[in-house]
Amino acid sequence: MFTKFDVLETIEMVEKEHLDIRTITMGLSLLSCIRDTAEETAVKVYDLVTKKAENIVKTAESLSGEYGIPIVNKRVSVTPVSLLCAAFPEKAPLIGKALDDAAETLGIDFLGGYSALTHKATATYEREFIKTIPEVLATTKRLCSSVNVGSTKSGINMEAVKMMGETFKQAAYLTKEADGIGAAKLVAFCNAVEDNPFMAGAFHGVGEADVVVNVGVSGPGVVKRALEKIPNADLTEAAEMIKRTAFKITRAGQLVAKEAAKRLNAQFGIVDLSLAPTPAMGDSVAEILEELGVETVGAHGTTAALAMLNDAVKKGGVMASSRVGGLSGAFIPVSEDIGMIKSAEKGAITLDKLEAMTCVCSVGLDMIAIPGDTPATTISAIIADEAAIGMINQKTTAVRVIPAPGKKVGDSVNFGGLLGRAPIMPVHNADSSRLINRGGNIPAPIHSFKN
Repeated sequence: MFTKFDVLETIEMVEKEHLDIRTITMGLSLLSCIRDTAEETAVKVYDLVTKKAENIVKTAESLSGEYGIPIVNKRVSVTPVSLLCAAFPEKAPLIGKALDDAAETLGIDFLGGYSALTHKATATYEREFIKTIPEVLATTKRLCSSVNVGSTKSGINMEAVKMMGETFKQAAYLTKEADGIGAAKLVAFCNAVEDNPFMAGAFHGVGEADVVVNVGVSGPGVVKRALEKIPNADLTEAAEMIKRTAFKITRAGQLVAKEAAKRLNAQFGIVDLSLAPTPAMGDSVAEILEELGVETVGAHGTTAALAMLNDAVKKGGVMASSRVGGLSGAFIPVSEDIGMIKSAEKGAITLDKLEAMTCVCSVGLDMIAIPGDTPATTISAIIADEAAIGMINQKTTAVRVIPAPGKKVGDSVNFGGLLGRAPIMPVHNADSSRLINRGGNIPAPIHSFKN
């Protein structure tokens, strides 16, 4: 039962503190679309996606008007495309084009799932599929791609890691006229989840139902405003405040998610608790960390503050919903967070510090622009480091870096919209190619053997 106070509080969260539903994402199984040829499969894929998701935009806009909570993005995720075209991987771009055409027809923001699962080994068809990713991202507008290169259970597939370094380089080069935006639509994962509603890493897992609605709810501004009310509180009290705030945010998300699933004739999947920032003022995870007491994000103490924030968000959210999933925590994408952008521009935060922060937050090195002449093996080494953190700590980690063609430290890229802008950050110049070229697998850690 909502009280008058609850209603007024929610209105204030929306109007003054940037509370929104960051995304409604419909997950669709495309396994039933597989046919003898790529051409036939592409037709079935387009037809299924446009039929099943035909009302997602209208439904989201209707719910936004009824509940007074902005729903920023409407998206679709699909079965990893590499599975659909195992018999004809070289023709996977036909499926990619069909999906991008479907996204345009639906009027959605992004469609995720041009993906491959190579966490233990790289099958022949997956090897061929990964080679198609740069060209597909360069010739589509709304399609996103991801590759899972490792897991706690299987270790890290270093062949896939090497390929992904090359893939990021090529995806950026083929979109050099747009600051390398192709790489911004690509993610390398360790321990990828099947119900992630956020792009660019969303795909619909094979263990999911045919049609599922997952919701990502976001409220960095709400959390910051709550902490501003207790400027002199100790960290125990601050954590409690974050938990209570996350509870309220999650309840709003679950309300919208359940109603959306009902209207779209889909199964209600999960609510992702993640605090996902935007380039807008007052909608920053970095500013929360600064409100907790670090002068600027990147200073000593940043990792500790982020660990507390991430944990408190999870604790508050799981009390509000029995269907918490996805990534659920705090995102630290450089180009999409105004506080991160400012810190990076003045050199207060480095790639090394961001890597340390990923040990305790939800994902990994996200939306980081690096010099265009960074070797592919260096990018692979960055991916390997991040995958190792995920593998050992039994958590999802990811890398989304943009080796911006023709850009060097001191320059910047600007993608616009939610993807934001970012200064070019330096990487280490020392060579890692011998490590990457060794190939093989980094074995799973001893604590992965649980049976």
